[in-house]
Amino acid sequence: MIVIRRWQHMRGHFDATVPMPVSRNLAALIGPSLVAIALSEALNIRIFAGNAPAVVYLNGAILFVAGLAIIRAHNLWVWQWPVAVTLTGWLLAGLGLFRLFAPELQPGGRNAAIFFGIFVAFVLGCFLTFKAYVAGGRYEETEL
Repeated sequence: MIVIRRWQHMRGHFDATVPMPVSRNLAALIGPSLVAIALSEALNIRIFAGNAPAVVYLNGAILFVAGLAIIRAHNLWVWQWPVAVTLTGWLLAGLGLFRLFAPELQPGGRNAAIFFGIFVAFVLGCFLTFKAYVAGGRYEETEL
């Protein structure tokens, strides 16, 4: 007997190529990570004033690989919240590529672009954390 677990959200049925538990599991990993990284960067903004291009390059490589991993696991384009996971992957991959190919162009210190990026990461992290841990849903089992 094969049991298929299908995710059903409280407000309706979710049916896409990627199962909802994958979206929730990735959101549960990415969301708190983004919140912690954004808060730590905001509190330690002064240490980024003298970034060496080699460190920016290494950070770009890490961001690119992380973004590519998210894209490979979850390239889902729907008009529901899981698209935020996919967009996070594409944003990380794009930022990683930018840092790989232009490590000298990275602004250091305090400026509006840095704080805007930190704010976006924090809000996106809070949203994904909420969807992963707070927003309810249940599994529906069917037999084949």
